[in-house]
Amino acid sequence: MPPRSKVEQLPAELKLWLDTTLIETGFAGYELLEQEVNQRLEQAGAEFRIGRSSIQRYGSVFEERMKSLRMVSQQAKAMVDASPDDEDAVSQALIRMVQEKLFTVVMDMGEVDKSKLNMAAITRAIADLARASISNKKYAVEVKARATAALASVTAVVKKAGLTPEAVDQIRREILGIAG
Repeated sequence: MPPRSKVEQLPAELKLWLDTTLIETGFAGYELLEQEVNQRLEQAGAEFRIGRSSIQRYGSVFEERMKSLRMVSQQAKAMVDASPDDEDAVSQALIRMVQEKLFTVVMDMGEVDKSKLNMAAITRAIADLARASISNKKYAVEVKARATAALASVTAVVKKAGLTPEAVDQIRREILGIAG
């Protein structure tokens, strides 16, 4: 296994500064970054220095992750804009996918180095997903109940107005299609 990146060994506040500066400078100016990082390390009394190539390797990976994140965010926004999810199907599918992944992790725990697992985080994630799933189901029941109540109300009004049974059925199908 390769040695841990020196950038990953930076104190948290210096790493945060580096990440922010990389973004602000458009992932350029690595020689100046090397000088500034090493000056800050020296002031902090660190016993190591970081070369430009280490910062550039880190910056390249970080830039690719940022590009991927931007692309995923833009695609997700475009998908939501193009296809509103009134029934919350996307959230339900995502919850189900994460639940399956967590289930796989838990099932494979016998084969995994337990010291590398954060059981508190896994347990919390499972609990959060369970709560989200229950909330989604409760919301779906509430929406269906409101649609059913609206259907009953509209049906009564429509019948009084003298619409044909076919028109009443068409309105019923439209309303139930919202909740179903």
